[in-house]
Amino acid sequence: MTAITRGRERRFEVDAGWERLPGGLAHADVAAVDVDAGDRVYLFTRFDGQVIVYERDGTYVRSWGKGVFTTPHGLTVGPDGSVYCVDAGDHTVRRFTPDGRLLMTLGTPGAASDTGFVSGQPARVHSVEGVRYGGPPFNRCTALAVAPGGDLYVSDGYGNSRVHRFTPDGELIASWGEPGTGPGEFHLPHCLDIAPDGRVFVGDRENDRIQIFTPDGTFLEEWTDVRRPCDLTIAPDGSVYVVELWRPEGGSSFTHGKTERDQPARLTVLNPYGEVIERWGDSSEHRTEPGNFIAPHGIALDSHGDLYVAEVTYSFAIRPGRVAPSCDRHQLQKFLRVGAGADTSARRHA
Repeated sequence: MTAITRGRERRFEVDAGWERLPGGLAHADVAAVDVDAGDRVYLFTRFDGQVIVYERDGTYVRSWGKGVFTTPHGLTVGPDGSVYCVDAGDHTVRRFTPDGRLLMTLGTPGAASDTGFVSGQPARVHSVEGVRYGGPPFNRCTALAVAPGGDLYVSDGYGNSRVHRFTPDGELIASWGEPGTGPGEFHLPHCLDIAPDGRVFVGDRENDRIQIFTPDGTFLEEWTDVRRPCDLTIAPDGSVYVVELWRPEGGSSFTHGKTERDQPARLTVLNPYGEVIERWGDSSEHRTEPGNFIAPHGIALDSHGDLYVAEVTYSFAIRPGRVAPSCDRHQLQKFLRVGAGADTSARRHA
């Protein structure tokens, strides 16, 4: 599979059958994926609720955490190898050693912060419209990123509308954000990453944009040539890789209103100025085929420039009947970066 490119040529090919899951292990969704400094790959899976670790070639290493998590959502491997697991259902972020020993917990397990949010209410666009005001950590938190200086940033999205900044030891420094569509406002801050210069990139999913802030939360700009950004990662050259969630026909956006046509999932690569340089997927007819996407939810970039994309196919598409049950293996894809355009120095900024 060759990526649709704009500008300089770059090619990605699907590495079919990369994951070699051992007998006795299974997953229905892969909510998040990341790589460590040695290119080991960490998956955060749902329904069995655990972390699964592979070598770069797909060889199984270990799994851990079963029975610990409520709703696995985000996973980040820090520069020191620590594994941060964001549990949206439990309102916590936990830090582990690479083999699963608990080191720190942010948030109180099972205790949601006060944002005026009540689950299960009728929604015009998305349930996050029930968030009445920004609150303290956490109410259905979504993702974590580690800044170059070691500070921790957490997006707090399904029941809140904020980004929280912590010291490396977990002391809260500051929070910003309120529900809305203006600068510094959010409707589901779903993902984030930190550029090498410290700027904070936040995927404001249901507002169809990426907002960019200074390290202290001052709004700088927004990029709007994306839709439903679920996860993003920033390469050392400043390019930004984004996976974008499927919006079915008749779905709505807080910024664009109701869509009259199917908007399939896709992967977009933007240059440091927010211009699209590559995009693939974006197919309604072929979404279930290798190389295309059903419900991309996580993305990681390794030191070889290869990409890993995690999908929540069961919860988003199989369970509600959007795709057939036979798509249950469409949960994790690896894309090999090949050709003259390959950059072997690329590495995810943790």
